[in-house]
Amino acid sequence: MMTQYIQKGNYETTELDDEFIILNTDEFTITKLNNVGGFCWSNLKEAQTVETLTKNLIEKFSIQENLAQVKKDTEEFLENLLQCGLIQYAD
Repeated sequence: MMTQYIQKGNYETTELDDEFIILNTDEFTITKLNNVGGFCWSNLKEAQTVETLTKNLIEKFSIQENLAQVKKDTEEFLENLLQCGLIQYAD
């Protein structure tokens, strides 16, 4: 079965000039994301796999080439969010 990820808590998110700012009041951290990261973050309100997120990104941003790189970047992004404590495994 594919690993699924989901937002860990109901964190306050603010969108400013193509940037997303996530306030984690439990950990007293602020995470800034660009609009691509923010799009992924918004998708993670529901359980997602690397594959579903990658597919959504490719469709949303009309990515034509380097699809393997998009998947790799998505995996790294999810790993970073896990380390920040912003998402968790949904399995």
